[in-house]
Amino acid sequence: MLKSRSAELSNGVFHTMRTIALEEHYATPAFLDGPGQDFKAMAKAARENKNSGIPTRFANLVDQLTDLGEKRIAEMDAEGIDVQVLSLNSPGTEQLLGEEAIKLARESNDSLADAIKRNPKRLAGFAAIPTAVPERAVEELERTVKEYHFKGALINGHCSGRYLDDNSFWPIFDRAQELGVPIYLHPTRPPQQVVNSYYVGNFPEAVSRQLSIAAWGWHIETAVHVIRIIASGVFDKYPKLQLVIGHLGEGLPFMVERLDQNLSMQMTRLSRPFSSYLRENIHYTFSGFNFIPTFLDLMMEVGVDRIMFSTDHPYASMAEGRAFLDRIPVSPFDKERIAHENAERLLRI
Repeated sequence: MLKSRSAELSNGVFHTMRTIALEEHYATPAFLDGPGQDFKAMAKAARENKNSGIPTRFANLVDQLTDLGEKRIAEMDAEGIDVQVLSLNSPGTEQLLGEEAIKLARESNDSLADAIKRNPKRLAGFAAIPTAVPERAVEELERTVKEYHFKGALINGHCSGRYLDDNSFWPIFDRAQELGVPIYLHPTRPPQQVVNSYYVGNFPEAVSRQLSIAAWGWHIETAVHVIRIIASGVFDKYPKLQLVIGHLGEGLPFMVERLDQNLSMQMTRLSRPFSSYLRENIHYTFSGFNFIPTFLDLMMEVGVDRIMFSTDHPYASMAEGRAFLDRIPVSPFDKERIAHENAERLLRI
């Protein structure tokens, strides 16, 4: 039974507020035997070695990622989450080439579709696509949207160092715009040469690893990727295209005015200022960034209509994410937008 969570609307009247969480992850056995091997190792280390440096909550990581049934639904019920929009765990297919990427994407999407069919009111999906093979990625995006009613696709950053500003990837954007679905751009580890140059230094290896991923590198990598996409003119060519990014904007909101100041339209040859694209073609989710000052900066820069709820399950706590949603200092009406209305509009849920 879904735990009742209420929001005050006016005159002391309360009602249950729907919640749609957009950056929630799953994995398949094939993924965990392939690009997800590191996650199996992390879960094992967390179970067997209390001094591994891996958070103890990761002990159940594989079970949580692979469960697409009653245990997941029960946990959602317990924490007041009505809908999870699921996506294949990072690094997804993006570091695979050719047939490997095509096979994993199709098998993962078929598995997710089966899970959604069992719980259609509680689960929805973003497609995994073989991004490195754009012509097949386009086919898989269209197949999953039309056949399975998936809500878009999630792409895990660069493809072996190739970024989405490259024209070879633009057919994916073209088809997403045609289908009226967004692309969620999720972080991935920077290319190894970036890691070596930026994140290996006079500090412990554990610090180097965290700097390259969750502490800094994932977020800066994604922010740079978004800037590259904007600068390439993608949104001038596909003005209705929508991207979604997590972590309250991956640091971009703090830099909106600076980008406008230093990247003039005369220089970029774009049809709009940088801030316009960040405010009109990008949506933003929480994904475990449960920080009030960061949220306020994002809200002041892009407005409430661009912000959507997520918890980043199982890497962050659904309970903490839901509690943060309750705490954000906005009106009850704006909280409704963030909790579910913006996602309903964008994803047609």
